[in-house]
Amino acid sequence: MQTPHLDALASEGVRLARHYAQAAPCAPGRAALYTGTYQMNNRVVANGTPLDFRFDNVARVGLRAGYRPAMWGYTDQGADLRRITDLDDPRLTNWEGVLPGFEEMLCLDERHAPWLEWLRSLGYDATDPDVALATEHERPAEHSVTQFLTDHFLAWLDEQDGPWFAHTSYIRPHPPYDAAGHYATMYDPADCPAPLPIPEDRHPVHDTLLEVHWTAAPAEADAAAQLRAQYFGMITEVDHHMGRIWQALKDRGEWDNTVVIVTADHGEQLCDQGLVQKAGFFESSYHILGIIRDPRHPDGFGTVVDHFTENVDIMPTLCEALGEPVPLQCDGMPLTPFLQGETPARWRTEAHYEWDWRDILIQMGDHPWPWNRQLERSNLAVVRNDSHAYVQFGNGDWLCFDLAVDPTWNTQVTDANVILPLAQRMLTWRQTHLDRQLTGTLLRRTGVTGRTPDPVHG
Repeated sequence: MQTPHLDALASEGVRLARHYAQAAPCAPGRAALYTGTYQMNNRVVANGTPLDFRFDNVARVGLRAGYRPAMWGYTDQGADLRRITDLDDPRLTNWEGVLPGFEEMLCLDERHAPWLEWLRSLGYDATDPDVALATEHERPAEHSVTQFLTDHFLAWLDEQDGPWFAHTSYIRPHPPYDAAGHYATMYDPADCPAPLPIPEDRHPVHDTLLEVHWTAAPAEADAAAQLRAQYFGMITEVDHHMGRIWQALKDRGEWDNTVVIVTADHGEQLCDQGLVQKAGFFESSYHILGIIRDPRHPDGFGTVVDHFTENVDIMPTLCEALGEPVPLQCDGMPLTPFLQGETPARWRTEAHYEWDWRDILIQMGDHPWPWNRQLERSNLAVVRNDSHAYVQFGNGDWLCFDLAVDPTWNTQVTDANVILPLAQRMLTWRQTHLDRQLTGTLLRRTGVTGRTPDPVHG
C-alpha cells in the first residue's frame, strides 16, 4: 500500500504500532476518542446514543486554551436530549451531531449535502449520497468527497493569521467500497493479501454477524480481493490529501509550530474472519493507526512505540500539548513521554476495547425496564496482551485466543491457568476505571476546634 505522506510523518514523529480504538461503530469510537473515556464510562453504546453534556472533550480543552476549535466532516455525537426543551429541535432526530465546542465549518454527515450540491454544479446527477459515494470511480478523483473536504480546509487555512485548532474528519476509507477516479484501479486485486480465515469454532455472535447483510463479507475470493483493492485505493487518496495539508503548513512556515495527530475512530474487518465494516471482537475492527508529530520534541522523531496505546490517550496528550490540566474524567494517559523519546515509568501492558449491540435489539422489540435486562447483557469487552486475547460477554460467555501461536484469531484456549489471570486483569481494569468524578472529594465538618469527624461515625 502506498502511503508516502503518512510514512514521512511517521519518520518525523512517533508511530504508535499497537494503537487501539475503544469501541465501534463510529459514534462510540469517537466518544472515547473525544472525551478520553472508555465506553463503560461515557455510555455511548451506539450510533445515536446521546453524549452526556457533562463530559469534557478535546474541543472544550481547545476553547480553554484560547483557541476556536473548527471542524470539517463530522463528529457523530448525539446531543444530550435532557437539555433540549423544543420537541421540534432538529437535534432530536439527528444522531450525527457536532461535538460541543467545535465550530462546524463543513457538514459532511451521511447526507453529504454540500458535496452533492457541488457535484450537481459540475453537471453530475447527484441526489443520493449513497449512490454518489458508490460511484466515485466514475468521476475524476478531483471531484471526490475527500478532495472536497481538503479544498475547503485549505481555503480556511489561507485566511488564518494567528493560532488555530482544526479537526479534519475524513469519511474515507469507509463503505461503500469504491475508490475515487484513478485510485480505483491503483491496486490489482490479485496482488492484495488474502483476508484472515473464518474460524471453524465460532461464537453465536460471530455466526449472527456472518448472516447480516451489512457485516457479511463477499463469499467469493475475487469479490473480497476487489473490495480490499478499493479500500487500499481510498487510503492512498486520503494520504495524498493529508500530504497537501502538511505541504501547506510548510509553505506557511507553520510546520515546526504545529502538532499533528492522525488516528481513526475504529478499524475495518475488510473480509477478515468473513466480516466487513466494524463489529464484534476481532482486532481488525479496533487496531488502528496512530501517528503524532510534536515539533517541540525532536528527540522522539522516528520512534516506533510498541507499547499498547489507546485512543483514550489522545485527549490527555492534547491537554499537555496545550498546557491544560488533564481532566479527572480521562481514562487514558498522556503520550508525552513517548513523544520525547522516553518510556513512561508506568504504562499499561494490554489494550482494552468494547462493543455493544443493544441498538439492534431495541429496534427489534420491547424491553421493559427493570424486569428485562437483555439489553444490558448485549455487550462484550476485550483485553488483548502480548500473547492472548480474552473476550467477556455480558451474558457470561467468554472466549480466549492464543495470538502468540496463531495471530489469525483461530486458536482458542480453555486452560484455566491462562484464562483466569486474563479474566482477573479485565476485572481489575474495570474496577480501576470506574467513574471518578467526585470520588476523590470528601466533605468534612470543621468547627472552632477544627475537629475532623470520625470516618465511620461522622
